[in-house]
Amino acid sequence: METKNQQNRILDVWVNLCRFLLGIVFVFSGFVKAIDPLGSTYKIQDYAEAFGLTSFIPGFLPLFLAIFLAVFELSVGGYLLFGIRKNTSTALALLMLILMTPLTFYLALKNPVSDCGCFGDALVLTNWQTFYKNIILLIAAISCFIWKPRIIRLVSEKTQWLIALYIIFFGLVLSIYCYRNLPILDFRPYKIGTDILQSMSIPEGAKKSVYENFFTLEKDGVKKEFTLENYPDSTWKFVDSRTVLKEKGYEPPIHDFSITEMKTGEDITNKILTDKGYTFLLIAHRIEEADDNDIDLINEIYDYSVENGYSFYCLTSSLDTQIEQWKGKTGAEYPFCFSDDVTLKTIIRSNPGLVLIKNGVILNKWHHSNLPDEYALSGKLDKLEIGHQKLVDDKHTIILVILWFIIPLLFVLGLDLLVIKRLDRKRQRNLINPLKNRKMRKNIVAGNWKMNKTLAEGLALAKELNEVLANEKPNCDVVIGTPFIHLASVAAAIDTNKIGVAAQNCADKESGAYTGEVSAAMVASTGAKYVILGHSERRAYYHETAEILKEKVALALANDLTPIFCIGEVLEEREAGKQNEIVYSQLAGSLFDLSAEDFSKIVLAYEPVWAIGTGKTATAEQAQEIHAYIRSTIVEKYGKEVADNTSILYGGSCKASNAKELFANPDVDGGLIGGASLKADDFKGIIDAFNA
Repeated sequence: METKNQQNRILDVWVNLCRFLLGIVFVFSGFVKAIDPLGSTYKIQDYAEAFGLTSFIPGFLPLFLAIFLAVFELSVGGYLLFGIRKNTSTALALLMLILMTPLTFYLALKNPVSDCGCFGDALVLTNWQTFYKNIILLIAAISCFIWKPRIIRLVSEKTQWLIALYIIFFGLVLSIYCYRNLPILDFRPYKIGTDILQSMSIPEGAKKSVYENFFTLEKDGVKKEFTLENYPDSTWKFVDSRTVLKEKGYEPPIHDFSITEMKTGEDITNKILTDKGYTFLLIAHRIEEADDNDIDLINEIYDYSVENGYSFYCLTSSLDTQIEQWKGKTGAEYPFCFSDDVTLKTIIRSNPGLVLIKNGVILNKWHHSNLPDEYALSGKLDKLEIGHQKLVDDKHTIILVILWFIIPLLFVLGLDLLVIKRLDRKRQRNLINPLKNRKMRKNIVAGNWKMNKTLAEGLALAKELNEVLANEKPNCDVVIGTPFIHLASVAAAIDTNKIGVAAQNCADKESGAYTGEVSAAMVASTGAKYVILGHSERRAYYHETAEILKEKVALALANDLTPIFCIGEVLEEREAGKQNEIVYSQLAGSLFDLSAEDFSKIVLAYEPVWAIGTGKTATAEQAQEIHAYIRSTIVEKYGKEVADNTSILYGGSCKASNAKELFANPDVDGGLIGGASLKADDFKGIIDAFNA
């Protein structure tokens, strides 16, 4: 038993480590997507292009998917961290990893895109690194999905909806804000303060890339590939050559920046980067898709540049015809230059966007929706604030965003711990049900003999109990759960109007080649009216799962047997405060698919596993607290009427000396008795607790 407890503790630690790993990764991934929705949009477009899907995807869809993914990942990660919506969050995390792991394996093999974009520009991984990362996360997701009841919930069900809604709200607001403005954090090589020329240079002594040349030559109709080391004589005819990167060397942060003036065809990259004056760069990576709502302000900025002797260029990757259309639509008079599409999208997340540089250093950037106006451009740039490098404090921004994310969640967590849970506990302690004696649900004392008593001994005990109760009218229903071999004999030997007979188990199959099993129909044929299902010993020793028990319950009901369904937690789960989660998962897993009519035929038995056969007993307060919680879950699922009519028994070292105190609780409707049911006098003492 101790070994099993240790295994359970290890499993609890493992599952919650996996849960936190997944939660942190999903939150981080969602966050970097939320602060750069356009970057995610471009990556989705890259995927569409790589897989030949561009023509099938409407223009709005990549941006919609980018924002959706950001909110989705933030939500799944947040739910996992708080341990809420466990069924949903673990299923979605697993589904995501099942889809992404094979995809990233394909990317690693074929390399249709340079990186998956999982973490935006904040953390760029190779495709193979991404695949290995997903393998680890997939293992974690499978673990969380299989053992989700072991995930520790940090907030109650009453407040989890606040957590869920705020995470969704935060993700949406952050994504939309960063789309309508520039990303609040810039992880790209063209961030404010960057010296472009310096970022393009290769330091002295830096490791150089190693390439190898391969030559295809032909002789006598035979083609063969050679290297410089084994290059043949002149009798071979040259056909083709290729160069392969053998070992990658140092690559500068910026390696693809170039500007070509369209009018002259001249490369003016160095001219612009070494200009000691100010230069405005209007970035429109695809000018045919650029937003022209702010074109008047752009033209004013160009006029301001001309008046003050500043350079102004529009950089685009579009064709001449598209540029001419833009000129005709906007009246643009500024010079146009060609630059790489990917480079332009990397420089600024806005189409169009404005960049101010001086001597090759990026001083400022503007989204087209918040360009400097005539009031900001009221003099020479060197005299104005915008003419100096914008101060960017990434640490301050990160802390601010984290606080906006965490503080409301911590507030809800504090509210839950200090107010709601405390009120719930107080309400349960002070709960007085004036209808206790008028309730329609039955009081039941059920004995569970387990694997005790021979047939003769069992008959003798049943007859003795029958005699003891012959002249009495107990204030509760009395049930005895006997081994299979006793059922028919005991049912025939006692007054079944006064004492009900229960089997201790039944098969999860209707009939067939299942040697040693006893079906629900067989149990019913003995005269038994009850069957004990889901006992902790059956769960622990015979590995009965929720699905197996669901089948057993269905077959028992189909054969007019009343299931006494056992639920309860082990000591480690009680000490971890997870008892509510455990009993809920057991109820939901096996019973909550039943109709209200069928559920009303069930008798529940709460058994704290830590109190079975140990001599330990839950206090009356503990028993009432968990019984009240169980009934509250039934209210949520089936309504108050069904809950009020469901008998919930206590099972766990209940005896004559403590039965009265336990049964006095408004939500404790009797007991499932183990050892004390093996002697008629002891069992009678517990029954008498309802007669007092």
